[in-house]
Amino acid sequence: MNPEPSRPKDKPPLPTIGWREWLSIPELGVPFIKAKVDTGARSSALHAFDIRPFMRRGREFVRFTIHPLQRSVRETIEVEAPLLEYRSIRDSGGKQELRPVIFLTVKLGDEEWRIEVTLTRRDAMGFRMLLGRQAVRGRFLVDPGRSYRVGKKKKKKKKKKKKIRKLGARKKTTASGPRTVPHTHQKGDPR
Repeated sequence: MNPEPSRPKDKPPLPTIGWREWLSIPELGVPFIKAKVDTGARSSALHAFDIRPFMRRGREFVRFTIHPLQRSVRETIEVEAPLLEYRSIRDSGGKQELRPVIFLTVKLGDEEWRIEVTLTRRDAMGFRMLLGRQAVRGRFLVDPGRSYRVGKKKKKKKKKKKKIRKLGARKKTTASGPRTVPHTHQKGDPR
């Protein structure tokens, strides 16, 4: 039996990832976050707390705080992002919850792409992020018996202080120093 699904001959085979991987979230300044790749979950989820919706120029946004490091509350990053919608999600225990949904760019190995992410408290869960099947469909094959097929976390030497990041903005250095400029819209981003 062929373990890989058949693909057209002109398309390269999909890369294989493990059931857990180290991702980065470049636009939040998160160089690594441990994610569980869960094909049983439709949506992706990010551990977030202090979730507060607000309005800016007639548009809904959400402000929230994340702890990107597993089992650590020392590093916090406060984030502001445009709110896509609220979605009713059933968690692994069968409990239904209304969660805010945002777009994020994630990077796994050499692949970088935009995904929809729900925000929820994942304190009791083993992973700060869950990468659901919508995020990996057509992009990767998942080997449930392996971990970190794409790579392991790089050891950090510096301790980071609390940061505030605005999604949809990026830092740009000019002759007069750093400044924030609007982020250009990407294909598939319904802003």
